[in-house]
Amino acid sequence: MFTKLANIFRPSSSQNILHTTDLHSHLIPGIDDGVKDFDESIGIIKQLQELGFTKIVTTPHIMHHRFANTKQNILKIYEELKEEMQKHDLKIDVDVAAEYYYDEHFLELIDKKELMTFGDNYILFELSYTLKPFMLEQAVAKLLSAGYRPILAHPERYKYYKTIEDFERVKDMGLLFQINAISLGGFYGKGVKKSAELLVEANMVDFIGSDIHSQKYLEAFSKVLQSSAYRRCFELNSIYNDDL
Repeated sequence: MFTKLANIFRPSSSQNILHTTDLHSHLIPGIDDGVKDFDESIGIIKQLQELGFTKIVTTPHIMHHRFANTKQNILKIYEELKEEMQKHDLKIDVDVAAEYYYDEHFLELIDKKELMTFGDNYILFELSYTLKPFMLEQAVAKLLSAGYRPILAHPERYKYYKTIEDFERVKDMGLLFQINAISLGGFYGKGVKKSAELLVEANMVDFIGSDIHSQKYLEAFSKVLQSSAYRRCFELNSIYNDDL
């Protein structure tokens, strides 16, 4: 399967990327809506390495009602992935954390201090795309008081946040923002693209991620890396990916 993937898409090793650490992807096989098997995972990781990335922080879903993953089962398959990477002589550093869904289970894990962190005690979490979260400010305060540094995944994708004032209210809670690079390329539609551009222009982006689930996502990500929208994000914002 890896050969098939490589034939579909061969990224250039001379790609002029502006960050070398990718945050937010779904490359632990078979546990969420990301890659299906080790062949697919290895193929995508190899291509990210060829693009010039030296580190990946991959973040499988922990979504109690749909992907009831735990720290234990994620780490188990992560160790298997590292063994597969050694077989293919991949030199890129792959770390693992999680993308938590904001629900009661997530709040329970905060209380238990059982969250999977990366970098300087960062936590990545997401919200419902359509239903505005209840008591988000209190949950963020709880995360901060526990010593976590919360990052909101792809704020541009939530339908109820549309204006700069909406985003400012959320960011002022103490959240960092991670946008998906492919949002800037219109991958999720015009509305999401507009919101991503709004965040870029307002200097509200802290991290940028690929959110790669499959080869299709990787191809869209590679195209965005060559775009003026991607470069503008770095011109107007302090992006902290490479500090992870």
